[in-house]
Amino acid sequence: MTTPSRRELANAVRFLAIDAVEAAKSGHPGMPMGMADIAEVLWNDFLSHNPSNPKWFNRDRFVLSNGHGSMLLYALLHLTGYDLPLDQLKRFRQLHSKTAGHPESSETPGVETTTGPLGQGIANAVGMALAEKVLAARFNRPGYNIVDHHTWAFLGDGCLMEGVSHEVCSLAGTLGLGKLIAFWDDNKISIDGNTDGWFTDDTGQRFEAYGWQVIRNVDGHDPEEIAQAIRTAKAETERPTLICCRTVIGFGAPTKAGKESTHGAPLGKDEVAGTREALGWPHGPFEIPESLYAGWRAGHGEAQEAKWNELFTEYGRQFPEQASELLRRLRASLPADFADRALAYADKLQAEGPVVASRKASQMALETFGPLLPELIGGSADLAHSNLTHWKGSKDVLSGAVDANYIHYGVREFGMSAIANGLALHGGFIPYDATFLVFSDYARNAVRMSALIPAAAIHVYTHDSIGLGEDGPTHQPVEHLASLRYIPNNRVWRPCDAVESAISWKAAIEHRAGPSCLVFSRQNLAHQMRTSQQVRDIERGGYVLLEAEGGKPELILIATGSEVDLAMQAARSLSEEGRKVRVVSMPCSNVFDQQPIEWREAVLPSWCRARVAVEAAVTDYWRKYVGLDGEVIGIDRFGASAPAEHLYKEFGITAEAVTAAGRRVLGGKA
Repeated sequence: MTTPSRRELANAVRFLAIDAVEAAKSGHPGMPMGMADIAEVLWNDFLSHNPSNPKWFNRDRFVLSNGHGSMLLYALLHLTGYDLPLDQLKRFRQLHSKTAGHPESSETPGVETTTGPLGQGIANAVGMALAEKVLAARFNRPGYNIVDHHTWAFLGDGCLMEGVSHEVCSLAGTLGLGKLIAFWDDNKISIDGNTDGWFTDDTGQRFEAYGWQVIRNVDGHDPEEIAQAIRTAKAETERPTLICCRTVIGFGAPTKAGKESTHGAPLGKDEVAGTREALGWPHGPFEIPESLYAGWRAGHGEAQEAKWNELFTEYGRQFPEQASELLRRLRASLPADFADRALAYADKLQAEGPVVASRKASQMALETFGPLLPELIGGSADLAHSNLTHWKGSKDVLSGAVDANYIHYGVREFGMSAIANGLALHGGFIPYDATFLVFSDYARNAVRMSALIPAAAIHVYTHDSIGLGEDGPTHQPVEHLASLRYIPNNRVWRPCDAVESAISWKAAIEHRAGPSCLVFSRQNLAHQMRTSQQVRDIERGGYVLLEAEGGKPELILIATGSEVDLAMQAARSLSEEGRKVRVVSMPCSNVFDQQPIEWREAVLPSWCRARVAVEAAVTDYWRKYVGLDGEVIGIDRFGASAPAEHLYKEFGITAEAVTAAGRRVLGGKA
């Protein structure tokens, strides 16, 4: 069996991509053809990974930020021996295949993160590299570098044009992420053609200004130049590295190479035949000779992990407490007593009855839960003292402390949220980030990706309504709660007091199947009376806070957050009029909707159609709960600049308005 050349190994990637796109009649062949030589050198000579155990902890992370070139990654995974058989490549972009149009980490072994929205992959990679650095500082000991891996990212012109790349790459330089190495596919082509008309930045100078090492003018089709660039990148331990690779999109195509026509469409039968001839590839569609498989699978896998396992075993003998703690965190297991201690704290709050803003209650929860959870790592987008995400045990990741756990993100809402996704994906952390609720718009696509990936990030949003007051409508969220609730697999908690705030944090920490959004007020909120069982019922997303006196309810008032107390006041007024009124607090409608029908029916019985919902936000979301016979009190316009108490009166979000609505749905006088 002859030893294949590097070009032959790279051509295996090219033609798997070409053939898969051709079979699917859609896809992006140009990037895989252009970056195949870079990928071949990286994956065969430098990448530390084990195809038989894709989740081996100390593996290098490889992120395809330019995710439209997904067939590059699928070809690499197949050729190196991951559980991605050739049949899956033949079913590229087909229903229920493991080879979706863009890489999905939940579907394909070896895919580290879901990419496609340009720029977010490099953002995730920054989070992964940060996770490695912080874990290494915490757990490594002299002679025992048990946390020691690189994060590699491929990115294209589109990633670099997206604003999120500026946010995260700037921060990566500040954080000194020396084990982050990115390859820029500098082919000067995007969908609309040659980028000279819209992307003329000096990218190298830009990254040098960020504090990166920049390696310029690497021939992306010369294996020796690529390998030397990678060696130079790995030698730099204090700065991330950008390797600028000059490539030809659609490399090898006789008439389309270097043209935008190869970006997002099959080459076509004649061009495929011409490419086979031009690159000397005599094999049929999806045909890979055994010699090439052997070349791709030499030197990978079990040996790298076995060596690390030996080191970790000895580490466990020398440092048993640290080894046990790391393993717990990597399993995403919480301390055995966490749930009990969290509930005990909520019970304590219920007994004490603090009247505080829920953003303050959130900080109180962090002060309580933080010491129990060394894996908790968080930060704020330049609003730490407004979001109240900084707690007594917070230590800046730039401090070099072994227990560093706080990130000052600066004004980078989008980048912050995407970095949090990377932290969650890496493992070993429960990340949270924070900004004002209105600025969740900046971060929304990263939150959507949290839910899609899924990544168990906790997104904290304060100043949740017109209740923030004088800053005015630019800062007053109106549509944001509904918008976030409509994201599939995203849990949105809006607690009404300190007790619900504590339970919301507990629920978010324990939820590992996707993100949670915790939404808190600027203004103080009244404490609500509950039994011990009601405290526990909060976790079900919606529960009966106040039961009707004297029998079955004839009217149900539904509310969240600061408006729960308005519903309670209205209920008292209506009760004095002889009405039987139930108040339902619904801090998380997403969780409530997932409860068994028996619970939902017990809380909102279908026979009680007289309902009023109240929330200082757009009203349409709540109509599914109140039906045609009910009413919703809210705000369907932008707010105004004034003290909060004046705004609530101006927009008719008051206890009196809820009372009047209750009378109307009961058929009485308003």
